[in-house]
Amino acid sequence: MISPRYFIRLATTFITRFKELIFLGIFIGILFFLIFKLFLSSYETRQIEKIGAVGRYRLDNLPLSITNLIGEGLTKLDNNGLIQPALAGSWSSPDNCKTWIFKIKPEKYWQDGKKVTSGGIVYQFSDATIERPDEETIIFKLQNQFAPFPEVVSRPTFRKGLLGTGNWKVVKVSIVGNFVENITLVDKSKNKKIYKFYPTEERTKLAYKLGQVNKLVDIVNKDIFTGWRNVIINEEVNINRIVAIFFNTEDKLLSEKSLRQSLAYGIDKNLLSKARTISPISPNSWAYNAQVKPYNYDTARAKELIADLPKDLLAKASVRLVTIPVLLPVAEKIAKNWEALGIKTIVQVSSGVPSEFQAFLAIFDTPQDPDQYAIWHSTQLNTNITHYKNPRIDKLLEDGRTQLNQAERKKTYLDFQRFLVEDSPAVFLYHPTLYTIERK
Repeated sequence: MISPRYFIRLATTFITRFKELIFLGIFIGILFFLIFKLFLSSYETRQIEKIGAVGRYRLDNLPLSITNLIGEGLTKLDNNGLIQPALAGSWSSPDNCKTWIFKIKPEKYWQDGKKVTSGGIVYQFSDATIERPDEETIIFKLQNQFAPFPEVVSRPTFRKGLLGTGNWKVVKVSIVGNFVENITLVDKSKNKKIYKFYPTEERTKLAYKLGQVNKLVDIVNKDIFTGWRNVIINEEVNINRIVAIFFNTEDKLLSEKSLRQSLAYGIDKNLLSKARTISPISPNSWAYNAQVKPYNYDTARAKELIADLPKDLLAKASVRLVTIPVLLPVAEKIAKNWEALGIKTIVQVSSGVPSEFQAFLAIFDTPQDPDQYAIWHSTQLNTNITHYKNPRIDKLLEDGRTQLNQAERKKTYLDFQRFLVEDSPAVFLYHPTLYTIERK
């Protein structure tokens, strides 16, 4: 039997002979542990957001909420819609809105460390030529006077590969067909935002349920998450969007201004949302007119207006109200209001803007600048979906595009809102509440 003293002498001899190697191993082990702990701690502080969003986007029309993270435009807009410096520190127009000269800030750099120069600024306009006389100057020569042009170049500009000047850098993009399926952004702290796009809110909900994303943004209908556990629902009224009914003013029935006004009075808007709106321009805008006709719910006035219309016009009158899927519950409430006035209403659902309609309930993105020439001017056949024609409105929209003085422009757009709302080619209902869905 081997005595314990033998093992003690053996261990002592081993330690004495290999003590340097043993201490080195212990030191390396402790060092490895500390490095691993530091790496793990750093990794745990990084955030990885997998964000689901509804929509189909190409690389050249990604949502501003994403592109503003990646880059900057020559200018930017503050919360009141006023133009502020961004890549450009100053700008001017020597010939009353036809030529625009921008001076680039010298301290601006792309995400690869290269200095921002005029040669790297990429904007493409079919009705403008671009000149770059030196590295700090870029000149846009327009075919026509256009006062809102500094707002147009607030859209972020990028070099090849979506290389911008923002805090978040694009590291991966997946494209299916011509549309972006997902895009990954990383900041300097290695935090990640992975945006995944889906065609409908139902498909987005399924992606959340399957664990493909852990956050959803800009959800219109929160009811699809009713009863779900471990869900945080945050809401925010988006005052830059408006839910509105657009009337086809060439329709035999809805060409009558009195009927359009009657239908406006006949909607109980307070039942639709608390975030009422009365104008096509955001209340945050410097040009907003709070004094336009509000069309508060008034069935008596609505019926008076209907009574003044020709009897033969109303004999078999009905309105086909087309809407997008997420607004179907709203359309059904409006239909009940109109039925109560004696106007038969048929509700239909469309995935987009229908080629033909009498009334179309949709979500309208208000332009950041008050210029709404494309939406209401009689010459804009492709974008003026109401087919609205009004010489007074045309003149106001034309004037607003050529006035460099902001006080003059404001007066023009105050009048534009007053006369447009009075004529009622559309009913402006409310600002939609958008929801962000997150896991607890």
